[in-house]
Amino acid sequence: MTQLVTRIDENLASLVDELVAAGVVESRSDAVRQGLMTLIDQHRRSQTAEAIIRGYRTRPQTEEELGWADESTVGMIGEEPW
Repeated sequence: MTQLVTRIDENLASLVDELVAAGVVESRSDAVRQGLMTLIDQHRRSQTAEAIIRGYRTRPQTEEELGWADESTVGMIGEEPW
């Protein structure tokens, strides 16, 4: 397993220790691992969202492609008992 070494200020260390004491994370190392995984996940999701947006800007949906969804929505709403 690879080991990363970093320095953080006392305030951040105290906040991490509070998470450990509250049982949110098992240890400081666990907090760092979870924080890095969250950062990586957010970055990947952002990249995916940007790719989807680029795709729709490059090739917008046509009225024909969207029409069936509108018709289906109107039909489903009409079937509701409210």
